[in-house]
Amino acid sequence: MPTPLIFDGHNDTILRLVNPKPDRPDSFFTENAHGHIDLPRARAGGLGGGFFALFVPNPRKAETTSVFPGEGLKKDGPAQYEMPLPPMLDHAYALRYAMDMMAKLFEIEKESDGATKIVHNADELEACLADGTLAMILHFEGAEAIDEDLHALYTFYNAGLRSIGPVWSRPNIFAHGVPFSFPATPDIGPGLTEAGKRLVKACNELGIMLDLSHLNEKGFWDIAELSNAPLVATHSGAHAMSASPRNLTDAQLDAIAKSGGVAGVNFHIGFLRQDGRADVETSLAEIVRHVDYMVERMGIDHVALGSDFDGATMPHDLKDAAGLPKLVEALEDRGYTGEALTKIAHENWVRVLRKTWK
Repeated sequence: MPTPLIFDGHNDTILRLVNPKPDRPDSFFTENAHGHIDLPRARAGGLGGGFFALFVPNPRKAETTSVFPGEGLKKDGPAQYEMPLPPMLDHAYALRYAMDMMAKLFEIEKESDGATKIVHNADELEACLADGTLAMILHFEGAEAIDEDLHALYTFYNAGLRSIGPVWSRPNIFAHGVPFSFPATPDIGPGLTEAGKRLVKACNELGIMLDLSHLNEKGFWDIAELSNAPLVATHSGAHAMSASPRNLTDAQLDAIAKSGGVAGVNFHIGFLRQDGRADVETSLAEIVRHVDYMVERMGIDHVALGSDFDGATMPHDLKDAAGLPKLVEALEDRGYTGEALTKIAHENWVRVLRKTWK
C-alpha cells in the first residue's frame, strides 16, 4: 500500500511569508533553508495540504518575549513558567493585517499555476489529495478581524474562509484564550461572550469549522453545548502527556470523540514533553507518544496531525515538512499501518470537514 499523503491541521506559513527577514529572501515556490513549509519541501515530505492560518500577531512594540517562553528557561528538570495574556487587538489593525495575509494566500494560489488550490468543500479537498494538488484551507487563528455584528464573517466566508479559531492565546470580544504557562490547566478565565455565542451559531449556519485550540476550558464547554458540528482542535496534544494549558484534558478528548470530531497532535516540543521543556534535542517519538495516548482514549477515528509548522519549534529529527516521511515511518513502526495510518494521515480530517462544511 502506498504511503498516504499527510493533511495537516495547522501551519503559520503565511505569517512567515508576509514578514520576511531582510537577510532571508523567502518564496513559497523555492526550497528555503529556513522555515518549515514551501512547495518543494511539501512535495518531498508527502504533505498533501493543510489549514493555512491567518494569524494576526501582537503589534511589534508589544512583542517583548518569545511566543514560547519555555525555550531556554531550563536545561535540567521540569519547566516552570507563566506569561500574562497579551491584551486585545485593535479591530482595525487586525482587519488590515488579515487582509494582507489573505492577499498573500490568494497570490500563492494564482502564481502556482494549478499546483495549489484553496479548497471550499470536501469534494475539492479529496480531488486535491487524489491528484497531488496542494490543498489549502483558509483558516483564521483568532477572530479579531471579525466585528461584533459578524458582517465581516459573511464577507470572509464568501472569500473562502472555511475554518476559524475564536481565539489565539489572548482575549477578544468573543472568548478567552489560555496563556503560555507550565504546568497549568486550561481551566482559566470566563467562557464565551454573547458575541462569541452568536459567532458559534453563525459558523454552524454557514458551515465554517470551529477550532477549539487556544480556547480556555469554559469556552470549550460553551461551544460543546452550543455547536451542532463535530468538535475539533486542530493543533493540541494530550494534557495528561504534557501539562500545558494548550493541551486537551481527558474530559475534552472524550467530548471531541463523542461528537464525532477530531484532534490534531501539535508538534511543538514544549507541548509534547512531559517536563514541558522546549529542548531542541526532543525527538519526534514524542509526537507518537501523544498519538498513542489519544488513540487509546478517543479511538482511531478521532486523532490526526496538526503540526504548527512555521509557528513552533519542531523535534530535531523531524525539522520541517520534508521530514514527514520519518514521522510516517515512526507511526508504522508503532503499528499504525493500512487504514489506521490513512485515517491519521488525512481521512479523519476529510470525514470531519465533510460533516461540517456545507
